[in-house]
Order: sequence, then C-alpha cells, then structure tokens
Amino acid sequence: MASGVLVWVEQRQGIVDPISLEALGVALQVAPDLGGRVDALVIGDGVEEVAQEISSHGANRIIVVNDPTLRDFRLEPFSEAVMEVIDRVKPELVLMGSSNAGLELSAHTSARLGCGLASDCTDLVVDKGELVAVRPILVGNATVNVRFGYSMPPFVTLRRHCFDPAEPVSEGDVEILSVSVRMVEEDISTQVLGFDSTDEGVSLADAGIVVSGGRGVGGPEGFVPVSELAKVLGGALGASRAAVDSGWISYEHQVGQTGKTVQPDLYIACGISGAVQHLSGMRSSRVIVAINKNGDAPIFEWATYGIVGDLFDYVPALTNAIWKHKEG
Repeated sequence: MASGVLVWVEQRQGIVDPISLEALGVALQVAPDLGGRVDALVIGDGVEEVAQEISSHGANRIIVVNDPTLRDFRLEPFSEAVMEVIDRVKPELVLMGSSNAGLELSAHTSARLGCGLASDCTDLVVDKGELVAVRPILVGNATVNVRFGYSMPPFVTLRRHCFDPAEPVSEGDVEILSVSVRMVEEDISTQVLGFDSTDEGVSLADAGIVVSGGRGVGGPEGFVPVSELAKVLGGALGASRAAVDSGWISYEHQVGQTGKTVQPDLYIACGISGAVQHLSGMRSSRVIVAINKNGDAPIFEWATYGIVGDLFDYVPALTNAIWKHKEG
C-alpha cells in the first residue's frame, strides 16, 4: 500500500536545509489526496538528533538511514538509500528541494527507477485526483503544468522560498523507522578527501538576503561597498553576468540564467540595469530594491522599491544607517 508522500530532508553536519521544511509543508498539503501519510527521510551518519528535530514538524513517520558511507553527500550511496526506502514504503510522490544535491539526487534516482521528474517547481497541487506540478519556463516568462503518467512514484523538486515551511507541532508521538542500506566504501566510485573552507560569507543558495552589483559598480573596487552592505545585513554577495564577464568578481557570485537562481526575502540590485538573463535568476525574490542612476532601467519595472541615484552615495549611507541601528 502506498504511503503518500516521501520527503528527503537534506542536512549537513546536523543542520537541516530550510528548503526541506518547505517541502514538508507542501507534503502536508497534498498528502490527504495521495494516501494520507507523510514520511520524512533523513540520510547520513549519526543523524538521530536531526530525526528528532524533524519529528516535530508534522510528518507521520521519520525514516532514518544511518551508515558511515552516508556521512557526506555522494550520489551513489544516497541514491541507493532513497531507492531502498522507496521499495520499502512505496510512496505516491517523492519531494526534494531544488538544491544542488536535490537536483542531482532526484535526476539520478528517478532515471534509475524510470519515474517522471519535474524540477524547480513553484507550485504543486492535486487536481481531481491527479498530481500537477507547475514549473517556470522561457526565462520565467511562462509556466507549464506537468502531469505524470503511470511510472510511479514521480519525483518533484521545489524552488526555494516559494512555499511556507512546515511549522513545529507538539501533538503525539512520531514513529521513527530505521532502514539499512547495504553499501561498502569499496563499491563507491567517489571519495570525499576533505573540504577547503573559504571566507565567502553566506552562500547564495541559502541566503535570505542578497545584495548584488552590476556594470554600474565600475570595477572590482566598486564591489567593496556592495559587499559591506551584504555583510551588515547578514546576506550573500551576488553579481550580474556583465560584472563577472568583466573580471570584477568570480563566477560563483553570478545571478541569472547562466548563473544561480535565487529567491531571497530581500534582493538589492546595485548598478544593475535588469537584463532578462539577470531577471530570470532573481525575479522571484519577495522584495526587490533597485539602486541605479538610470531611471529608465528595466530593473525598476520589477522593483518593489527603487532609488534613482548614484549607488556610491546610497549604498554606504544605507550601510552606515544599519550599523547605527544595530549598535542601538
């Protein structure tokens, strides 16, 4: 008998990715039409505390796959774990976040199982008993409704910051089921040798606030005030393709069609005109603030708030005002 919805809870070093709580929130909404049960899947090594944390967010059952080979995310063992759990609980739907790991894991595992996949979805509903996933196309200018055939279960990944997260609840005990996966290190083609730490601040993918600079910053030194504003706000530093192509900042900061797609609560665009390629990567932000000397720049058509003026006047002033407010 199908279990309803299976949600992969992504975690690193015991910290749950917020997109997983959004996925749990979606699962709780659609589960009544898909078998009723919501299973939260936690994969890793020594993840008992994560399982306990997730148990308070509304899932009917927490499924734990604990193994030393699962300490760090690697595609092969994680895919094996997901497939083992799917075989055990037979869900009607598998949900993951549209993180790098979620996109990779969903594509690989759904292909191995011959199941359908809709990635980076911004809505998910059950229409007359049929699952419908909504995903943006054409650089965000249109959406398409994805319906699934008979290859079950379908996989759906959800775009970050598009859904309300599952709130903590305190009712009743939640079943915790341990599932074993047969994996030995010698059977895995990749090894994690270590991690290089960088001092790049908050990552774009996880940031609730993003401050980006474009051609209007004028050069590498122009990113100094932009970076300081991002730092005081506790946000991530972004950039337009024009700034990256000019060599002013590294590619990992690029936002847009050929960079990263972000959906923060607040996006501040400094000296960015608003080319369609850039808009496709940030137009889903909840609040957009644009600072540009050109009052006719396309970015203002999408901005919640706009400042027509020199970013080198307004950005430092804004940074100083925030510092003073923090200091009391």
